[in-house]
Amino acid sequence: MLASGESYLAIQAALDCPATYISRWKKRFEADRMAGLFSRHQGPPVSVLTPRLEARILTWTQRTPTDGSTHWSTRRLAKALGINHMLVARTWARAGLKPHRLKRYMLSNDPEFETKAADVIGLYINPPQHAAVFCVDEKTAIQALDRLDPVLPLSPGRAERHGFEYYRHGTLSLYAALETRTGVVTGKTVSRHGSVEFVAFLEQLVAQQSRGREIHVIADNLSAHKTPGVKAFLADNPNVKIHFTPTYSSWLNQVELVFAKIERDVIARGIFSSVNDLARKLMRYIRLYNRDPRPVNWKYTNATRRIVTTSDPKVTSH
Repeated sequence: MLASGESYLAIQAALDCPATYISRWKKRFEADRMAGLFSRHQGPPVSVLTPRLEARILTWTQRTPTDGSTHWSTRRLAKALGINHMLVARTWARAGLKPHRLKRYMLSNDPEFETKAADVIGLYINPPQHAAVFCVDEKTAIQALDRLDPVLPLSPGRAERHGFEYYRHGTLSLYAALETRTGVVTGKTVSRHGSVEFVAFLEQLVAQQSRGREIHVIADNLSAHKTPGVKAFLADNPNVKIHFTPTYSSWLNQVELVFAKIERDVIARGIFSSVNDLARKLMRYIRLYNRDPRPVNWKYTNATRRIVTTSDPKVTSH
């Protein structure tokens, strides 16, 4: 417009801009010609989360960071994209993305996985009438740790604090059996976990049931569960049948939910003056838990989807 002879007033009226704006760009063009017309400032950062920007954020989130880190943070990605970190945070929240979290899994290599899994799931969702179904396993090498420094209790604005140093009094193992119909847990602590102890625990379960009642035991593939002693016990008790979960599939055993709860509630932050003190606290917890037991409610929809478990807040699973 300037080259055509238009006045500043005509240009201001046509483009709705001040005279200083026209003068600034005219001087840049006169000084640097076409190069002077490029923007010299990035401008204000983007503050509106548009669908296009959201798609860009999601695309970058799934890429490997370029600074050598293993995953993005909101501020790291925002800096790379030149935007506010809250735009990244809102996009991640809407898409359910949590790059800082990591889950591990174990792939079963059992050639009979589906057959064994269907057998176990069938006992959960459609157990034999008048039969007892137990999920059995052992939690091994539980350490009786005693803190050398006093515990500083919880206070407003401050978490409970434990001293770093501890004294190890010894270890024990815990056998547990979860009755799937009632949710009642039977526990027994032992100094070692072998075939003899496993058979003794099975005998305890049988003794608690009425004579001749059909009993189904779900267990993993530990070698102690398949010894000649176990086979002899099964021969002497034809009403007892053991169902083995597939290899690397302990998640199919519901008693693992109980062990996870015991680990969180008793062991992880526990202080034990001796192995006997540890055993006493474990069994006390199980007795109190059995005052209000609730079974795990398993749901299995179809073969193309993963198994989904639901339960009350006492026992949860993913």
